[in-house]
Amino acid sequence: MERQILHIDVNNAFLSWTAIEMLKNGSNIDIREIPAVIGGDEAKRSGIVLAKSMLAKKCGVRTAETIYSAKKKCPNLKIFPSCGYRIYKDYSNKLYNMLLEYTDQIERFSIDECFLDMTGYLMNSTLLEKAYEISKRVREELGFTVNIGVSHNKLLAKMASDFEKPDKVHTLFENEIEKKMWELPVSELFMLGKKTVPKLNNMHIYKIGDLAQYDENEIIKKFGKHRKNDVGICKWHR
Repeated sequence: MERQILHIDVNNAFLSWTAIEMLKNGSNIDIREIPAVIGGDEAKRSGIVLAKSMLAKKCGVRTAETIYSAKKKCPNLKIFPSCGYRIYKDYSNKLYNMLLEYTDQIERFSIDECFLDMTGYLMNSTLLEKAYEISKRVREELGFTVNIGVSHNKLLAKMASDFEKPDKVHTLFENEIEKKMWELPVSELFMLGKKTVPKLNNMHIYKIGDLAQYDENEIIKKFGKHRKNDVGICKWHR
């Protein structure tokens, strides 16, 4: 039986969950709708961005950069403190408990993302239908949004969930690899180490498609047999 895999990724998790808590506590501002970040003390240049809104992202703000740098890119940026790991864990658990209604085969990949193995759990629905159902329920019942990747293995499902955000469902099946993956920067290949990217660039491999079409034996000579799997996934379409 072909595996049926979903990857669920909360959009801007720490900022979204902080926004919900603020609204619960009487705030009249939804920080998801303004240029905003969750980060350290604004007065301290050493403070860093933990999470960002979509409008902040459009200004070029990046996760893990300093608040000082982010403010230079986006002068009207608003900084908000984290509401704490306990609250974030509570929202993560609410999502997890909802997902248990669909399958008990759940792998928590981080506090804000997980893989669902839906093989044998679909009954009279398709995998894509379940993805849209979960997306709708999370938005309406939990108050935040997720991206969902739909595929037959974890790597492709993870890659799919990283496509256009927020609040999207994307498929990445084997016959879609060339169309949807090959034009992406090779740095976006899941689990490809940062130190490997410049080495690939030095080999004139800039896109995932470049890697897919590169001689496998040369990749193995340069990086070892484990990289053969990356090439295989990139080429795999039927």
